[in-house]
Amino acid sequence: MSELSENSILLRAERIAGDYLREPITESYPIVGKGMVNQVCVVATERRKVVVRMNDEAAYTRFEKEKWCIERAAAAGIPVPEVLTVGTVEDSSYMIQTFIEGDNGLDSEVPESHIWRQLGGYARRFHAIEVSGFGEELVDPARGVFRSPPHPGSDGSWLGYVQYNINSLTERDKLIELGVLTAETSERVRAIFERLKQQSFRFGLIHNDLSLKNTIVDPAGQAIVIDWENAEVSVVPHEDLIEIMKCQMLGGSPDSDGFQAFLDGYGYAEKELDVTWELLLLRAFDKLRWAIDRSPDLVESFAAYAKRVVDRVLE
Repeated sequence: MSELSENSILLRAERIAGDYLREPITESYPIVGKGMVNQVCVVATERRKVVVRMNDEAAYTRFEKEKWCIERAAAAGIPVPEVLTVGTVEDSSYMIQTFIEGDNGLDSEVPESHIWRQLGGYARRFHAIEVSGFGEELVDPARGVFRSPPHPGSDGSWLGYVQYNINSLTERDKLIELGVLTAETSERVRAIFERLKQQSFRFGLIHNDLSLKNTIVDPAGQAIVIDWENAEVSVVPHEDLIEIMKCQMLGGSPDSDGFQAFLDGYGYAEKELDVTWELLLLRAFDKLRWAIDRSPDLVESFAAYAKRVVDRVLE
């Protein structure tokens, strides 16, 4: 999909929307600069306007998961677009959603703290949606069961995930070679991860990319949550907080007022963030080990981030 020209992408979006709407297309245009994964276009007829999101054929299961998450979020009272259909055509998969009138959260004139406060309230609701398991794959939609694929060193469970990262803290650890750890700090991190393994956590549905760019703010100032493709089941509220804190560290957004507004909207005290920081360290190490194994071009940036988290947690 990424190799197609803009004109080819628009033509495909028009064909997909036209086949579903059964009406002549009057306008289409791409949405650019607000996402990294899918090709996204707006397609209109005289009576309706929809958003067509497209990717390769392998993305079909992710679109199905996203549809499931959006429908459950809507049932929980969270403002979301309506998913009209999900399907495949030729070598592409697609999702058609209702078009939401408003501005992307990055462009809205509504104060950012107001948007973040709404997101905090929404997160509290969707964290309570009934789900089970752990991971990013929706394997049983009827019962809301998610799983994480097993890999060498982990059976895909939460405890397997933690134990894999404990077992990786060895004398020959690549993270020592990269300067993320020393022999002494490795032992301190091991103790933190061992404590996490013993703790009892609540698991729930996380959006996994709560941010201004993943909202549309309507004319009344209400934030609508979009782009649920990264949703998974994990430790709540921590895992959604982890992604927000990561973005704050790397890009400065949200600012301190926005982050506090999110916590206020959720009803979460800042003094409770110690465990969240430890889980953020666990996630940073796991992502870095993934990059070492699968994506060497990301190792340098992931290592720099992991070192910042180490310094913050062990200070």
